[in-house]
Amino acid sequence: MGNLTHVTINFKTSHLIFPTIIACVLGVLLVAIVIRDRKRIAASGAYWRDTWGAMDKPRFLGALALTLVYFSLMVPVGNIWPNTGLGFLLCSIPYVLATGILFMHERTPRAILPLLIVALVGPTFVWWLFTYPLFLTLP
Repeated sequence: MGNLTHVTINFKTSHLIFPTIIACVLGVLLVAIVIRDRKRIAASGAYWRDTWGAMDKPRFLGALALTLVYFSLMVPVGNIWPNTGLGFLLCSIPYVLATGILFMHERTPRAILPLLIVALVGPTFVWWLFTYPLFLTLP
C-alpha cells in the first residue's frame, strides 16, 4: 500500500506526454477527415489544384515554417536550462507573436499591442501553471 502514494518522475521523458496526446488526437482527426472526404480526396487532381489555388499560401506555408522552427528550437533552448520549462517559455513568446502577426490583416501598432500582451501573458501563465501548481516540466 505504501507504493500507491510514491511517485517517480523520469525527467528525460516526462515532457513527451503532451506531444504524444496531441499527436494521437490529431491522428484520430486525420482518420475522421479521410473517412468523411475520401471521395473528394481520391477523385482527381482538379480537387487538389482548386484547393491549392484557393489557399492563402503565405499564411499556410508561413505557419508551417514557424511551427517547424518552434518545435525544432524548443528542446535545444530548453537544454540550456534543463527541467525549468524555459525552452517552452522562450520559444512560445516569439512563436505566438510571429504567428499572430502572420495572420493579422491589419498590422498597425494599435492592432499589434494586444497581440504582444497575449504573446507575453499567455505562455508565461501556462509556464507558471505547469511549473508551480502542477509540478510538470516543459521542454
